[in-house]
Amino acid sequence: MKRDSRLSSVLHALLHMAEHKDPMTSEVIAQCLGTNPVVVRRTMGLLREAGLVTSDRGHAGGWRIAVDLKTVNLRQLHEALGEPALFAVGSRNENTQCLVEQSVNAALDGAFAEAEALLLHRFQNITLAELASDFARRHAAKRSSKD
Repeated sequence: MKRDSRLSSVLHALLHMAEHKDPMTSEVIAQCLGTNPVVVRRTMGLLREAGLVTSDRGHAGGWRIAVDLKTVNLRQLHEALGEPALFAVGSRNENTQCLVEQSVNAALDGAFAEAEALLLHRFQNITLAELASDFARRHAAKRSSKD
């Protein structure tokens, strides 16, 4: 089953962008992510609509973060991406006349709703600044282990 990895890709891209003072082109971001620049432009366009990034055209153009990393959390990014499904599992048949399946659906739907609420709450408490800080710690540790 195919998983939606856009949130992970957006986080990856934004952390790269945070490390650069200058705008990053779709081509450069695509290279970082191992994807196509068209995919980057489409995804970054959603973030631009949400006011999270800006873009400049021309020779020195590209994408840049438009907000303070401390003010953006994973939930906001999830919402900017159109709130893709968080889980790839679900009921076999949502509109069923079978009473057994209705019982199964009720149990699963309740559990999925609770899990999704918990995950979205956790997303709300993780900022881009925290991820950038974690990356900086890991990068420093890797550099010091090479010395």
